[in-house]
Amino acid sequence: MDYMTRQLHPSAVSLHSQSLPNSPHPQLSQTPNFSLFHPQSQPSPHIKSYTPIASNIKALSRSSNDYVRERVEDIHKVQRNYDPALHPFEQGIEYTRALNAVKLDRLFAKPFIGSLNGHVDGVYSLVKHPSQLNSMISGSGDGEIRIWQLSEQKTTWSVQGHKGMVSGVCAGKSDGQFLSCSTDKTVKIWNGGADPVETYLGKHAFTGLSHHRSDALFATTGGSVEVWDETRSEPIHDFAWGADSYQSVKFNQVQTNIFASCGTDRTIVLYDLRTSKPLTKIVMALQTNAIAWNPMEAYIFSTANEDHNAYTFDMRNMKSSINVMKDHVSAVMDIDYSPTGQEIVTGSYDRTIRLFDVGKGHSRDCYHTKRMQRIFAVQFSMDSKYVLSGSDDGNVRIWKAHASEKLGILDWREKKKLEYSSKLKERYGHLEDIRRIDKHRRTPKDIKLADKRKKEMLFAEKRKDNLRRKHSKKADAVKRVPEREKAIIGVAK
Repeated sequence: MDYMTRQLHPSAVSLHSQSLPNSPHPQLSQTPNFSLFHPQSQPSPHIKSYTPIASNIKALSRSSNDYVRERVEDIHKVQRNYDPALHPFEQGIEYTRALNAVKLDRLFAKPFIGSLNGHVDGVYSLVKHPSQLNSMISGSGDGEIRIWQLSEQKTTWSVQGHKGMVSGVCAGKSDGQFLSCSTDKTVKIWNGGADPVETYLGKHAFTGLSHHRSDALFATTGGSVEVWDETRSEPIHDFAWGADSYQSVKFNQVQTNIFASCGTDRTIVLYDLRTSKPLTKIVMALQTNAIAWNPMEAYIFSTANEDHNAYTFDMRNMKSSINVMKDHVSAVMDIDYSPTGQEIVTGSYDRTIRLFDVGKGHSRDCYHTKRMQRIFAVQFSMDSKYVLSGSDDGNVRIWKAHASEKLGILDWREKKKLEYSSKLKERYGHLEDIRRIDKHRRTPKDIKLADKRKKEMLFAEKRKDNLRRKHSKKADAVKRVPEREKAIIGVAK
């Protein structure tokens, strides 16, 4: 009998094992008796019994919802470990992403949306519609007033309202009402009809107009600053403080009893309706053209000046400005705050629009076109996403507030991507390459040359002052004047 036959003999194939301790299966606790050939065979004394050793087994358990897509159109879910020890090249990767993000911003920076044609003469006043989010009101040099629907880029209402230039428009107290003033010495209240609801006659040509936020009061500028009640035909207050004429007036929309005016004698004057007299007067080095109050902070206002700069003041301390906004190469004609109070737009005689972040001294963007002429009116839209400008070429232009912002509805993934890119640019914005690309703007050649010439003049003047101070005696040395105080000659109360 060969080897295999001996191993499979009935007396040698029966296996006996002891019962397994603490076995979860009751059938394993019994002594098994396997017999291959003979049912009554006995266990061989040559085969020893064995006892299996129980071991703890750890199995992976996870839910399929964590890694399986809900729909076929969804992207595959990817598990990421954000432990910084596992990503030693994270900083380099994020720098590359920030560089690509700022390049894409410059690539897709196309701020111009459209031009609203219809005015025959230049557009010298703009205001937001009091009750319609997508509407603006404009007044031109030939006395025409138009209401524009921005979404359709067309005129919804127009009227030949005045015989002279429309120098100011503003929202009224009631819904849908607005006011206009002109150099023909009239102020008119409109309500969407062909004829005005009310007409007020003045003694001088009107140059500015502003309405109280909640009361039936409005202020005008001309030969003097006058406060009118809508129910009366004559002004109820008449303010004058040394100026031959006044340029602009604006009511504070937070502290509604306060308003400010600027005059041709280079002054900015603050008034309070409760005291019926002027509060404070600042004398600037050059004339101020426009005033805008911050809609979120009651004491802050900004001015557009003839010295190519815009200044921000705190009415509680007007010995120096809070901020000086530079970069224009000609007189700043108009200024406006965004409804959030975080951005400022200025329009200049140098045919450019500049956008500033509040608290920053230099513009973050500059808008211009070949056909756009000198800008006399700028406005933010009510949702802070658009900027409108009126120039003396007769067009109202619509611009994006952020040049590379995508219009329309965004998917949530796209929103997350844009937020991540903006944070990367903010984090690495101090690096040379990213800062250079982010600040690069194409400007017209004449503006570029004027800016270069202006910087050379300012540098020469600064160098001259430093040398004069260095080589003079201490008693005769001229005190260094901060940049925020140079334009202020004096303050009177």
